[in-house]
Amino acid sequence: MLDHTMEINCHFDHFNINVTDLSRSIEFYKTTLGLEKTDEKIASDGSYIINFLKAPKGNFRLELTWLKDHPQPYELGDNESHLAVRLDTDNYDEVREYHRHLGVICFENPAMGIYFIHDPDDYWIEILRKK
Repeated sequence: MLDHTMEINCHFDHFNINVTDLSRSIEFYKTTLGLEKTDEKIASDGSYIINFLKAPKGNFRLELTWLKDHPQPYELGDNESHLAVRLDTDNYDEVREYHRHLGVICFENPAMGIYFIHDPDDYWIEILRKK
């Protein structure tokens, strides 16, 4: 059994997803969510490229990893994991219509007041209203 008495002060730093086309994914996240590239790491042997993207607010980063030896699409199967983005403004309906116009909405749940967009590799991003 784990000892749960130690206090650990931490925060989430980043979340990684692997992508098949780095430029296409960077453009998707910039266009749909306003994320900007902050860092890039390129393997000396060219086997991978990592880009970190950050939203205008907060310090959490999305890590996009491109692997040279994985040119085929990623099989996500029944993977139910997803990112969630909470809007900082009260323009949820306007943002949803923008995403609808871009053709990136993959699921809506009006009863819960949420919807999901999906990136070029079919990772889902939940869009939440401002609290």
